[in-house]
Amino acid sequence: MNNTLTIEHSGRVDKVLSGLLEVSRNQIEKLIKDGLVEVNGRVITKTSYKLAVGDSVCYQFVEATKKEPVEIDFDVEVLYEDEDILVVNKPSGLVVHPAPSVKEATLVDWLIHRGISLSTISGEERHGIVHRIDKETTGALVVAKNNEAHQKLSEQLQDKSMGRYYLALIDCPLKEDTIVTKPIGRNPKNRLKMDVVEGGKEAKTAFVKLAEGKGNTELIIAKLFTGRTHQIRVHLETLGRHILGDALYGYKSKSYRVNRVNLHAYQLYLIHPTTGKKMEFLAPLFDDMHQFLEEYFDKEFIQKQIEPKRVNEWFRE
Repeated sequence: MNNTLTIEHSGRVDKVLSGLLEVSRNQIEKLIKDGLVEVNGRVITKTSYKLAVGDSVCYQFVEATKKEPVEIDFDVEVLYEDEDILVVNKPSGLVVHPAPSVKEATLVDWLIHRGISLSTISGEERHGIVHRIDKETTGALVVAKNNEAHQKLSEQLQDKSMGRYYLALIDCPLKEDTIVTKPIGRNPKNRLKMDVVEGGKEAKTAFVKLAEGKGNTELIIAKLFTGRTHQIRVHLETLGRHILGDALYGYKSKSYRVNRVNLHAYQLYLIHPTTGKKMEFLAPLFDDMHQFLEEYFDKEFIQKQIEPKRVNEWFRE
């Protein structure tokens, strides 16, 4: 067993460990079924086992197996890699991790195909995945190569010391820089969409105007203070704005052609889980978004607006 905890509060082992390790009870159940949890030196087999104050709990996460689940006929740009983390620039159309409804190869499949050691703290299907990006969204994404790194990065997501700035092309300029604080939950009429709903999860997004372009378009930058599904898209919809290509949330085709949601995780910042060093990574724009900017915007002005130092200044508190 690799990790040891001394229990400070009594309760069911699955519930206590789920809270302490910040993982789902299903994941703890799998650890127990695989014989990877011991209490006071004895392997336990039941998730209902009652822990007492002072019990010593040992647990182990098994590293992801390096297998070839599906054919991989693509590559992904690596922005940074060391023994603990990997940062990639995810392309559009690539799903991050497997799911029952996903038939094609995913980013996780590519990682395993590449022979990268991955954390297993997120369960069988999400090896290494600390945070995700929607299928059509592009940009920076960090992958944990071991469980220690995964846990520390997850803690950074919670305390906001890790995050991303997103660039988005929208169909109508914002009136002003703004912050939207509205709860998000599943749209009751369309299960594919999220929406601002009563009783939804707290969500906060800041939007900053960067440049207006031809055809009533605008380039904006957004910062997430929370990480809800489709958060930027939902909060823009409440402002009567839509990301180019985002038909799900109300974008209607104009004279210009766009083939996907023009949302890009441009800058990622985090604290290295081992060295403690503050790090920033820039994910270059993909050709389609880059070409649109060149055609509809002042190229030199845009470059000045998205310089790393300038990006940090936009959201300085």
